[in-house]
Amino acid sequence: MRSCVILTFALAVALAPAAAFAQTTTSGQPPAGQQPPAGQQPPAGQPPAGQQPPAAGQPPAAAAPAAPKVPFTTTAGILLVQIKPDKTAVFEEMAGKLKAGLAKTSDETLKKQAAGLKIYKSSEPFGPNALYVVLLDPAVPASEYELFNMLLRTMTPEEQRDPGAQDMWKRYADAFAAGLSKLSLTPLGGL
Repeated sequence: MRSCVILTFALAVALAPAAAFAQTTTSGQPPAGQQPPAGQQPPAGQPPAGQQPPAAGQPPAAAAPAAPKVPFTTTAGILLVQIKPDKTAVFEEMAGKLKAGLAKTSDETLKKQAAGLKIYKSSEPFGPNALYVVLLDPAVPASEYELFNMLLRTMTPEEQRDPGAQDMWKRYADAFAAGLSKLSLTPLGGL
């Protein structure tokens, strides 16, 4: 019961800044930290910030691994995901695809991440949007929890090259109403 109260309190504290953030991110662009993977065209036909789209027919250039966009610094965390109310089925499709990909992956980091990942849908709306809570307990510190990146890493090269993949990324990016809100959580001793 206490852990439920603590989680509820943590969510309440987190939602206030998320509401303010949601008010300022209505540009129609993919939410911050939620851009389609490199090599996939973003929804508005624009490359992700700081990236150029690959030339037609060429795979994206290999680059040194970048620092995670959405890491956790603690052993537990929460992502608050706002989804457009008419796009919940699209997000749930994405979550199902991520779950299926995590179940078949051979990537050790993704396997560890999958062990602590649970996705919940809030019964109450969050302003005009649907709210999903991604609980990560345990979280893998300093690992990438950007949902598009995680999904991309579960896909085979053939799945990534599939002509329908570009449309899939557009649909998924369009479902997000705002960027992710992230909370790195530390348990209180004895509670």
